[in-house]
Amino acid sequence: MNAVDSSGELAHRHIVLGLSGGAACFKAAEFCRLLVKSGATVQVVMTEAACQFITPVAMQALSGRPVYVSQWDARPDNNMAHINLSREADAIVVAPASADFIAQLAQGRAGELLPLLCLARPLARVPLLIGPAMNREMWAHPATQRNLRQIAEDGAFVLGVAHGDQACGEFGDGRMLEAGELLEELIAFLAPKPLLGQRVLITAGPTFEAIDPVRGITNLSSGKMGFAVARAAREAGAEVTLVAGPVHLPTPRGVQRIDVSSAREMHAAAVQQAQEAHVFIATAAVADWRPASPAEHKIKKDGSGQVPQLSFVENPDILAGIARSPRARTGELYCVGFAAESENLQANAQAKRARKGVPLLVANIGPATFGRDDNALLLVDEKGVVELPHASKRVLAQQLIAEIARRVAGDVI
Repeated sequence: MNAVDSSGELAHRHIVLGLSGGAACFKAAEFCRLLVKSGATVQVVMTEAACQFITPVAMQALSGRPVYVSQWDARPDNNMAHINLSREADAIVVAPASADFIAQLAQGRAGELLPLLCLARPLARVPLLIGPAMNREMWAHPATQRNLRQIAEDGAFVLGVAHGDQACGEFGDGRMLEAGELLEELIAFLAPKPLLGQRVLITAGPTFEAIDPVRGITNLSSGKMGFAVARAAREAGAEVTLVAGPVHLPTPRGVQRIDVSSAREMHAAAVQQAQEAHVFIATAAVADWRPASPAEHKIKKDGSGQVPQLSFVENPDILAGIARSPRARTGELYCVGFAAESENLQANAQAKRARKGVPLLVANIGPATFGRDDNALLLVDEKGVVELPHASKRVLAQQLIAEIARRVAGDVI
């Protein structure tokens, strides 16, 4: 997985990383490295079975802290590692969590340090996140599914599993999530939730307007900003739908993605989804025009030197159309536009905001920023301009979503 850079996002967080037995312990090593890179303090706790798959020495090297295995560990002055470790944590993440470990949690058994500290954690303050890992038949077994329901009822958060090749040679559900996916889930879980209960619709990337079956008109938009905004909105608690043009980017965790190609396809998808959305953020670089009559077959050179003559028709204006809808006019749908300008950024952005009829327009200089991982933004509304200084698109997306959340809540003066 090509994870978004999360350096520093877990600074000042203390994470207990628990490993139970399973081949997926090798992923836990990478997860530990990513946690440390993100700024977290990581305390590793392993079951005896986990030590058969990866050594405590390796996990100590990655975490920079001594690893705990035994509940009889005499290092704590009070000899109560299960109490001390659970009280210090901002979150406990058990990954891999084997079928046996999940059964222990469901039954409240605490024969080793790791299940013991999970049982001893302050329920109201220290969340427990579970990353299951097991064979597909074990995952599908009624006992495992019953245990998963029970631990969820008891307050644990089950992160789910992936589908694919397994260490046993079989194929199916039960794989532990990749390290980057676990990190993304943890960051999302710990993030503030100012958009909780809101449905957010986002368009992202370019569109492709066919000239013939193999050629078309498009632009340099990478979709990175829109995908970063989708991830930030999901982390803020929203239910997110992402309508994406032709880009090669991984879908953010927990986001519903609808792939389209042309402006008309994006328009149809956006209009349909906007009927249930509370916020619409139009980051996509949509083609203004399309060839009037795309050729049925590939246009070939005939050696005459003549150049094909193309005529164009205007594409539907997705943002303006949705901004004029009854739900937007009555305030049920808050619309945000984007503008990539090559000159006169502020003046052009103000003019576009008025023309589109949206309360907020986000402007940036293009095309120099297309494809980059950083940018700077201007937030333009009826009261003036707010600058979001140069930063990564990840950081800018978080700042933008925080601004939108305040505006939706009516907190902007």
